[in-house]
Order: sequence, then structure tokens, then C-alpha cells
Amino acid sequence: MTRIALPDGRHFAVTWSIPDAFGGMTDAMLRRSAAFHRVAGVEVDVLTFDARPDTPDVERMLRERGVLAPGVRIVNLYDWLRSHPLPGGSLRHDPETFTPLAAEDATETRLRGDRVMSRSRLDAEGNTLQTDHYRDDGTLLLSDRHDTRERGVLGGRSVVLCDRDGRPVRSWRRLWTLYRAWLDALTAGESSYLIVDSKTMAPFMRTYRRAHAITAHVVHASHRSGPTEDHPIRRSRREVLEHLDDFDLVAVLSLRQRHDLEQIVGRNDRLVVIPNPRPLAPEGAGPRPSPPRDPARGIVLAALTRRKRVSHAIAAAQAANARAGIDVHLDVYGDGESRPALERRITDPAAVELHGFDPDARQHLPDASFLLLTSHSEGFPLVLVEAMAAGCLPIAYDIPYGPADLIRDGRNGFLVPPGDVDGLTDAIVRLQRMSPRRVARMRAAAVRTASRFDEDRVTRIWARELHHAEVRREVRRTGRFGRTRAAASRLPLPRAVRSAGASVVSTIDHVARRFSRVG
Repeated sequence: MTRIALPDGRHFAVTWSIPDAFGGMTDAMLRRSAAFHRVAGVEVDVLTFDARPDTPDVERMLRERGVLAPGVRIVNLYDWLRSHPLPGGSLRHDPETFTPLAAEDATETRLRGDRVMSRSRLDAEGNTLQTDHYRDDGTLLLSDRHDTRERGVLGGRSVVLCDRDGRPVRSWRRLWTLYRAWLDALTAGESSYLIVDSKTMAPFMRTYRRAHAITAHVVHASHRSGPTEDHPIRRSRREVLEHLDDFDLVAVLSLRQRHDLEQIVGRNDRLVVIPNPRPLAPEGAGPRPSPPRDPARGIVLAALTRRKRVSHAIAAAQAANARAGIDVHLDVYGDGESRPALERRITDPAAVELHGFDPDARQHLPDASFLLLTSHSEGFPLVLVEAMAAGCLPIAYDIPYGPADLIRDGRNGFLVPPGDVDGLTDAIVRLQRMSPRRVARMRAAAVRTASRFDEDRVTRIWARELHHAEVRREVRRTGRFGRTRAAASRLPLPRAVRSAGASVVSTIDHVARRFSRVG
């Protein structure tokens, strides 16, 4: 196989944190990073900015589970500062605001093993007024105060970095300025490609403008605001999506979402469609024979939150189970704040079982007959592709975005009007009453649909779009604004990208156009 040519340079994935029970966005980011290494041979550093004390333990656990490819590392801001000097900068702080915490003044202490990694001082409402971070040897690394105008009252900021002896060496009035200094140190002026997945970090990353850096943002969820909002873009995404030109590339996961966004913000060459990849089969593994399935066994893989509406899946499974001749069992994998309420909704324990969070829950897809997806909204739920790849038929609400881009009702899965629990129940029952031959044809069609989203194809699209983004960087640098995406397409791209780019994008676009109804 021809090696895919991602642009030469440093490659980064940018997120806020790697949660213990992470979901779709983090999973997709780690899979894309793994694909970049496996398919294109580049190393990817996953950058995190949170202050959790156990990032090295998280990385070790993910590597043991096979989630992190050998060429993918997790690099945390505070862990990096503990072992690297931050070059340049200046010290311009008011000495009166540099007040390192004594142990007895701390409200909270965070440990790694028996070592203190940070101490915090909180106000009566639980707001953080100061956090001091420490090196492994106990010396002060960084002191971050939020009450510099009046002690004990939120207001003002002082961030002071210390050397290995605990003496101040650099200071900032905003944490974002420290973030930029860190990215500058990591990229060191080399050609760099930074893909930000987290909506938390996207507003910061739109301010990181460097001649050597390509910045891209992946929008993993729907941009649509709720029916009571007075703006079509939800508040948490408005700042970024109304300023697309602050990034070199903004990727959404489906054609329908790009179309809808363009109706709001106008056409923009930087707004592209790049779906999330499903993982390749393990090296050396042949095609897995179709496992025997219980046709009445369903599965849900979702966080137990209001947005996922797992209560609808539970209600539909129990209703289907109550019908004559139907013996449905639904396995629900996931956890969240809605779990107690969902437990109360289970009136038939034979029909529904809550398993909690399981990092390996996807391994159960080949054994399940169908998957239920009942969310209010999605970006492009990778779980649908994974289910279809395993021959597990999706039964999904026809929500924006995702299900209608993949599912042809009655051919490779089932689409149900959003919120229609009776329709969900009917689809479950309909599947049970189909002939085995027709169900087998549907499973085969589902597998074919999923094959279009393998790592090889999606990485080729990334290669193509990152190369085009380089043109936009050159336009930005030189001020020649007349060049467009059409001009970029005429550039001498690497052969592997040039030969496959058009056909790959055509394939993905064909899937989306064929299986969607743009409104």
C-alpha cells in the first residue's frame, strides 16, 4: 500500500483533558491520531491543558488497553513544565501578588501517589482563588492567583512560573498567554499542524496565529441551538463558528452540517467535510466470521445524560418485550448523571440491564443484533459506523446530524422520527419479524456502508485538506488574498494524495448525498 503523505512537520491534537470515562469526541481524536501514525507514519502529540495530577498514569493505562498507538503520546502542560524550562519571556509581576500557599492555607490538595502536585485556596462558594503547582521534588512550579485586586475576592490574574529553586522567572496576566508560550516552545518554529477537537480549547486556539503553524478545528457535535434560543448557533460554539477565518481549516463531519452552517455564516473555503475514521482491523487479522446472534438482543453505547435520551431506548425495549412472541433484551453501556432516573424507569429487568461504563463495550457489538441511538442531536456518531461495521443494525432517531447520512431505512438500518418511542418500538419488532435472509442482506449492506470510513480513506482526506490549508497559510503570510480553494487544488500535491484525494472525497460525499436529505 502506498504510504499516505501527510504534510511534513510536527503533528498535534489539542484537547482540554482525557477524562476517565471519555466518550465520542476524545475517542475520535485518539483514533484519528492513531490512524495518522499507522497509515501515514507520523507521530502525534496529544496536548492537554488540565491540571489533573495523574496524566502519566492515564497514558500508561490507555497504552496497555491498546487505545494509544506507539507513535501517539499525551503531553500535559503542567507535567511538561515540571521537566522543561520555558524559554524567553519576562518577569513583570507585582511581588505583593506572589504569595505561595502554605499547606495550612490550602482548601484542596491534589496528590500523585504520596506527592503533592497542587494546592488550591477556595472562597466560601467554592470558586478557586489560587492554585499552586509543584514539581515532583516539592519545589514550587507555578502560582496562579485569581484575586490580585483584593485578597479573597475574585478579580485580576497573576500567573508566575518558578525555576527549580522556586524563584519567579516568568509571569503573565492571562493563562492563555502561558498557553501560547508553551505551544511556541513545543513547535519551536517548525512547520506544525494543530488539530483542536475540544470546544473548550477552540476559542483559545483561534487566537494562536503563527506563520509556521496550521490550526484546524473539528466540530464533533451539532452546532444548532435549542428552539428557545434567538440565534441559530448554540452559544458554546458561536464564537468559533462565526470566526471561521481564525482557523486554517474547520472540519464538520457531514455534508448536511456544512450545508446548514453555510446557510448561516456563508460559504467558506476553510469549512470542509471530514468524517471520523473507524479503526482498521488488527494487523494480521482476517475477516471475522459472522457470529451467531440473538436476534432480540440490542445494545446502547452512550453517556447517561439528558441529551442521549436513553430513557427512550429503555421504554422501547420494554414495550417491544411486552408484545406477543417478542423477547427483547437491551444491554446499556455507559454512565452519567441520569443513571438513577433510568434505573427507576426499568420495570422489566429481563428486558433492560445497565452495565455502567465499560471502556471495552464496543467489543459487544458483534454479538448484538441491533443498536439504539436516541440522542437529541449528534455530530456524526462514530458508534453508528462501528455498529454497522460489526453487522449490528442501527435503529436511530433521524436527528441532525449523522443517522440520515448513513442509514437507508429498511436497507442497512432503521430511521425513526425524533422522539417517537412508539416508532422505535415498531422498528425493534419489525426487525424481529423479518426473514433471516432479509436480515442477513441488511447486515451485509451495513458492513459495506461502514467500510467507506476506514482509517486509510479518512486519513487521505486529512492529507488533502492539510495540504490545501498550507496554501491558505501562504496566502495569509503574503497577503495575496486572490487565491482560492480552486487554486489550492492545482498545487502539485504528493502523489499519494493527488491520486486518491478526489476519489476519496467523492466517495465520502457520495455516501452523504445518497443517504441524506438536505433540508
